[in-house]
Amino acid sequence: MITLAVSAVLVFAIEFVARGSFVDTLNFFQQPFKPSWTTVALFALLIIGFDALLGRPYNGLLIVAPVALFLAFVGHQKSLYLGDPLYPTDFLYARQIVELMPLLVRERPLAGIGIVVGLVAGISLFVFAWRYWRRRMPALSFWARMSRLAIAIPALAFFVSIMDYATFSWTRDRLQIIPMMWDQKENYASNGFAIAFALNVPMAKVKAPQGYSDKAIDAIAKPEQAAAVLPEEKPDVIIVMSESFWDPTLLPGVKITPDPIQNVRASQSGHVFSPEFGGMTANVEFEALTGFSNAFLPAGSIPYQQYVRAPVPSLATFFKSEGYETKAIHPFGGWFWNRAPVYKAFGFDQFMSEENLPPLAKRGPLASDAALTEEIIREADATEHPFFFFAVSLQSHGPYEPNRYSDTTHKVDAATTPWARDSILTYAEGASDADRGLKRLMDWASKRKRPTVIAFFGDHLPPLGPVYVETGFMKEPVAKRKAPIDEMLVQHETPLVVWSNRTGPARDIGSISPAFLPLHVLETAGISHPYYTGFLGDLHDRFRVVDRNMLLPRQGESVFDWSRQKELDPAIRDFRWLQYDMMFGKRRGAKGFFPETVDKVVANRTRSPLFLRDQAFG
Repeated sequence: MITLAVSAVLVFAIEFVARGSFVDTLNFFQQPFKPSWTTVALFALLIIGFDALLGRPYNGLLIVAPVALFLAFVGHQKSLYLGDPLYPTDFLYARQIVELMPLLVRERPLAGIGIVVGLVAGISLFVFAWRYWRRRMPALSFWARMSRLAIAIPALAFFVSIMDYATFSWTRDRLQIIPMMWDQKENYASNGFAIAFALNVPMAKVKAPQGYSDKAIDAIAKPEQAAAVLPEEKPDVIIVMSESFWDPTLLPGVKITPDPIQNVRASQSGHVFSPEFGGMTANVEFEALTGFSNAFLPAGSIPYQQYVRAPVPSLATFFKSEGYETKAIHPFGGWFWNRAPVYKAFGFDQFMSEENLPPLAKRGPLASDAALTEEIIREADATEHPFFFFAVSLQSHGPYEPNRYSDTTHKVDAATTPWARDSILTYAEGASDADRGLKRLMDWASKRKRPTVIAFFGDHLPPLGPVYVETGFMKEPVAKRKAPIDEMLVQHETPLVVWSNRTGPARDIGSISPAFLPLHVLETAGISHPYYTGFLGDLHDRFRVVDRNMLLPRQGESVFDWSRQKELDPAIRDFRWLQYDMMFGKRRGAKGFFPETVDKVVANRTRSPLFLRDQAFG
């Protein structure tokens, strides 16, 4: 009974830390159809199990409590900053968080001090408790330890067995544990932090979608064009994904002079509907390079970290097969978002990162957009063959602390707190630098004889936090995952430019998922491809946005919770099957949709004149 009481107090503390609300925590325990007391029993079993291993009663609390409370604290901070709860896979990129910590501390120094003080106090308390509490607890006998293990291990093993949300469990249903993987915010609110976190563990493995088979892949309509077709004069292609690039003049009641994104505004082709907000850049990048969708992967997953372990077809794979030189450029560490091995799997010849780039001038604490642009131009001028470059900027990474730049060129008028106004100025200055970078790139390309296509877009809205609330742009500091379509578009759209030095900017693209970017880039370049312009082209005739929570058709009303419907739209179903087939399945669709990955001889100047692509793809 004492263990149950201790467990109840601990679970209440975990939920209070994770939710940040005493009332919400109290409601969680008072609701009969929420698994609060199941969680209490689970933690009691954990404490009993650790007691047996450590050999003394209640010593398991010294292990379970610090770990659980730390995870709850991190989860609460993530939800405040990015709007998403904590997932088990987040720890795959823990190094990113550590590396970006100086930026976070610069914006909130008092919070940084508080974290340090809290860590020191927590560690000190843990050491004190371990040394003195452990001494005062009597040692358990051999049989007492065995009896505890006999209770805890089978019960915990059974609990683990029912955590696979993809399989129905009568017991899980009776315990009021209802997986809500399509709505993670509600999943954590309803099931509690600990159980929701556990439910997300199995998402590291992607199961075949219902109906997937060799026959199903063979039945997908093949494009009329069985092979890629390029113009006689192959165009160079540059895609720049600009960190957190967005239009800050959309903030209500805010006037910024001069216009920070005047060049993008003049050449704008449409918008990218980002599947993310404030972060998770790699997920947007995944869609833009592969033409696949995060909508078909488990919520909270990061394909760069979890799923790209072998060659995956991408724009780089295709261009490389046509004799292009393919380079990825990002002025940060190659380990960040696991980019180095991912870019190799995507077919890039070279990844130019912080490790092998020449020193780039900084503006603020990070490599400047101007320096990155000049590096892109330098690399292009030194390349004789047709090339495909993919660049990811860094300068405008958040947070946007006031006075980041000492030489600002803009003025902000806003009825907000001085901190919010100065934060807007910091962001606007960075957005203006990115805008000027695009202008420099277009001016350079305009003077080139070789046809050149440039695509430029923002990966997601910036994490401006309180600025959104103070200006009335949003009711909360983070965007919603499900809301009326007008609200979703405002909170997830970033500017998109697709431009050619022969034909100028593409127009009227509208709002598109990043997965459709390859379609518009290749069409502007005059290139056709069985998948990127064929399959995606047909899909785009039906849908503009394919999001985890929403489908936006070209005509008609948006469809929410589409993945929960008994029957999927045939076009979406085929999209899902084909993506699974190429990422996790037998790649039966490779010959029809990605012929460059099958028996294709590819120019590769970094190793030998030729090598067989099918050796990599199998």
